[in-house]
Amino acid sequence: MSNELAAAPVRIGHGFDAHRFGEGTRVWVGGVSIPHHRGIIAHSDGDVLIHALCDAILGALGLGDIGKRFPDSDPEYRDADSRMLLRDVVALGHAEGWVVGNADTTVIAQSPRLSPHVDTMRARLAEDMNVSAERVNVKATTTEGMGFTGRGEGIASHAVVLLVPKPHSET
Repeated sequence: MSNELAAAPVRIGHGFDAHRFGEGTRVWVGGVSIPHHRGIIAHSDGDVLIHALCDAILGALGLGDIGKRFPDSDPEYRDADSRMLLRDVVALGHAEGWVVGNADTTVIAQSPRLSPHVDTMRARLAEDMNVSAERVNVKATTTEGMGFTGRGEGIASHAVVLLVPKPHSET
């Protein structure tokens, strides 16, 4: 790593994830189980919001993506709780000397309706990232019937995180 990159005062990462709907009666988003007439097709619990956050953190660290860290070819991660994956990625950042400064996320889905769950999502994500809920933003939007999310074929999420150096008191 170059000295100028190592000395950078912040790091920014972006993540994206999408999953198809399939059989089931619930959808996990932001660590919250939301009743729905369909489930998610995924190797883990399919939480698109947490997967996008993991990708954003790993990207800011320069360590690839969630598929590299938790491959779907590994049976250890079959039906994995994505909150555990997020805590692992945050701990990796902590070990590298970085903490989450803030996170801004957007979930894209025609359904289920996510707005009633946003505050709970923020609280759970903040807990898993060891930050206050004020440093985590969760937005939900539709595509007004356009694209795969608009046709109800799946759900997607974007996440952007800012990593800042770990305070000396946390060493």
